[in-house]
Amino acid sequence: EHNFFVNKTNFYAFNALINNDSHLSFLYGPKKSGKSHLSKIWLKKYNAIEYNKNYKSLLNLHNNILIDNFTLYDQEKIFHIVNNCILNNSKILITSDIKINSIDFKFNDLSSRLKTFSNLEINQPNDEMLLAILTKLLVDKQFIINSNEIFEYILRRVDRSYQGINEIVKKLDILSLEKKRQLTIPLIKEIL
Repeated sequence: EHNFFVNKTNFYAFNALINNDSHLSFLYGPKKSGKSHLSKIWLKKYNAIEYNKNYKSLLNLHNNILIDNFTLYDQEKIFHIVNNCILNNSKILITSDIKINSIDFKFNDLSSRLKTFSNLEINQPNDEMLLAILTKLLVDKQFIINSNEIFEYILRRVDRSYQGINEIVKKLDILSLEKKRQLTIPLIKEIL
């Protein structure tokens, strides 16, 4: 919980999952927005089990269930897991980078079931969130930043999405390793 950055882009989703007692939750957020990170916090807090090719064993248990990344799994199996959770009064959290109304449902019963869930959303990042993510990613890659201008320069020119910020840091990491140079604006100009 301590290293999950909360601000107005994700506060409602964070608060609803971690501080409220919703039993059936569907969490949408763009790619790289922290859905998996937040769902792991939820998993620990509610002593849940993650669905990962363990379908039969999950149906025999009465645990809280996490299904991280809805689109990876068979919809009919998800439907049965959801029903099992409802029958056993267990919590279930399903994450997706596709909004419920945009999902191509192959199994209509699942569609109607999921529409009864608390529908939570992580919004596109604002400036504060972009700066926090950029800072964290650069620190994780052990970049030494000698000037705040570097942050401003990147944020003014990058695709202002969670995925965009992740991709630019990955490119900067590769370029700085290839050129064996610190992160400077001239180096960044080679990419942006």
